[in-house]
Amino acid sequence: MHFTLIQQNLKENPRSWLVTGCAGFIGSNLLETLLNLGQTVTGLDNFSTGFQHNLDQVKEAVGPEAWQKFFFIEGDITHAGTCATVCKGQDYVLHQAALGSVPRSVADPLTTNENNITGFLNMLTAARDAGVKRFVYAASSSTYGDHPTLPKKEENIGNPLSPYAVTKLVNELYARVFASTYGFKSIGLRYFNVFGRRQDPNGAYAAVIPLWFGALIRKSTVYINGDGETSRDFCFIDNCVQANLLAATAGDDAADQVYNVAFGQRTTLNQLFSLIRDRVADALPDRAGVMPEYRDFRPGDVRHSLADISKARDLLGYSPQYSVHAGLDMAARWYMNHLMFWPGEN
Repeated sequence: MHFTLIQQNLKENPRSWLVTGCAGFIGSNLLETLLNLGQTVTGLDNFSTGFQHNLDQVKEAVGPEAWQKFFFIEGDITHAGTCATVCKGQDYVLHQAALGSVPRSVADPLTTNENNITGFLNMLTAARDAGVKRFVYAASSSTYGDHPTLPKKEENIGNPLSPYAVTKLVNELYARVFASTYGFKSIGLRYFNVFGRRQDPNGAYAAVIPLWFGALIRKSTVYINGDGETSRDFCFIDNCVQANLLAATAGDDAADQVYNVAFGQRTTLNQLFSLIRDRVADALPDRAGVMPEYRDFRPGDVRHSLADISKARDLLGYSPQYSVHAGLDMAARWYMNHLMFWPGEN
């Protein structure tokens, strides 16, 4: 109900938004929602992990009238001048641009650092200088590191287990310092394995859900790292979009903090494989008997992850509407409809 009221208020009182990483998975879904709410949106992307076809799909989904309120700039958050330009005149910044993937950061920590720390600091500084009302940024559940307790509570973190996790922890530290030093308050959203439409199934660093949908549909081998009992708190994209809009419009008493964004339910990789295979087999019955191939654990991976979402519920009004099962139902329909037209490996 709270989110419904927020959406209605935005329709009645449109604002100006900047979405960085707007051609990516999460960014394009935020863009679509905002345009459907009648907002004016500036998007920034360098197409390093985003795609033009994501923007094309948003354009088709929202229609020409809404699309006229979108202004795209191709640029890079590692360039401070670009960040300053795109932040001018914005009410809200939803900062999604980053280099994700633990394995990518292990293979190339320098590039991950440049994008996720230097780029983040450029954006934070530009947003402060532009006087935006709220800076919301994509934090990560990887920040919990080796802390053993489940469920994960925002105040209890361990040692980072990958260069990627280090960068996301540094983001939170910079945000905290900007609040205490400059009075510029932001909100960090610790995403827990977000999945859904437009998540890239290709490439060496594809996330597990789109990767497995792609493999099953294309009759490729599905690989599980480890014994399959690794567990994650998978969160459907619409829950993530809700959290971003709630964070942007929340009162100052909720700012200068981080929040878990998840569903609050743990699913093992073995369970996840069965759920995805069953949904693909509904349309492609010959996939029903497919079995995965197991291989070594990946370095830097956390063994188990489960979020306590009570803080986001209490202070932001967050109420995730889509379970893993419901989200996979929607994701399956999307991948079955789109995957045959998706460009090949990056």
